[in-house]
Amino acid sequence: MPRNGVLLGLLLGISAPPSRAQPEFDQIQIKAERVAGNVHVLYGGGGNIGVSVGPDGILLVDDQYAPLAPKIRVALRTLAGDRPVRFVLNTHWHGDHTGGNEVFGETAPIIAQENVRKRLITGGVLSNGRRFEPAPKGALPVITFDRKVSVHVNDEEIRGLHLDRGHTDGDVVVYFTRSNVVHMGDQFVAGGFLPFVDFASGGNLDGLIANVDHVIGTVADDVKVIPGHGPIGGKPELVAYSRMLKDTRAALQRARSSKASFDALLADPVFRQYRWPDDEKRDFLGRLYRGLVNPNLP
Repeated sequence: MPRNGVLLGLLLGISAPPSRAQPEFDQIQIKAERVAGNVHVLYGGGGNIGVSVGPDGILLVDDQYAPLAPKIRVALRTLAGDRPVRFVLNTHWHGDHTGGNEVFGETAPIIAQENVRKRLITGGVLSNGRRFEPAPKGALPVITFDRKVSVHVNDEEIRGLHLDRGHTDGDVVVYFTRSNVVHMGDQFVAGGFLPFVDFASGGNLDGLIANVDHVIGTVADDVKVIPGHGPIGGKPELVAYSRMLKDTRAALQRARSSKASFDALLADPVFRQYRWPDDEKRDFLGRLYRGLVNPNLP
């Protein structure tokens, strides 16, 4: 996590401890960057938004928070003029990725894996203690699927693929098949952000690793990768991310088999290569330790 991790945590919402305030939306700027082909990314106060722009209009992958919708619309006008938002595809249910559903869903169908709709209906508490209330009806996906879905728009097949439980039980990887871009949602985070396996939402570390490795095996070497948070990467960043997750899993397995304390896990030599600030390291490993080794950790 970067040294300004506290500020970034506030902007992320999901990564911030539950005691911290919601983002100050009036201070957040939405910034656009072209990725490749028809695809752009919008950065702001939540998960990265993938944007397909073309003659058919706009497809959004995620939509951050509802209060940011006016700023997102301004950014979209800069990219696409008066072309309408035609579709919204959610990568998972967390509110920093689906909070704008109610706004954009007024004119565009929302598409998501079926577990996303179920969790939005019920709300719940995440593994980091963050609570989301049940979503209003207008924010719910109206098209759901089990394993895969394709949207043919802007001369491109945009393919959503649900793999096994990873970050949550409803994650979707989005392939922009002609543009050679993949949006990973929060199954991949970059730029110093540390992963979050949300056990309370059906997340699974083994599944997350398998999902990342599946994507590595199915994309071109020159693919552009949009993470759930952080800057655009490529296949080398996915490979390094997978290696870090596997190192972490091995350390957790050692801790479980030896009944090691949490402090012993923190001191595992495998983590010396990762220059994580101490507070972020404790937060990241603490959630995994509670979920996989000792649920009674304070």
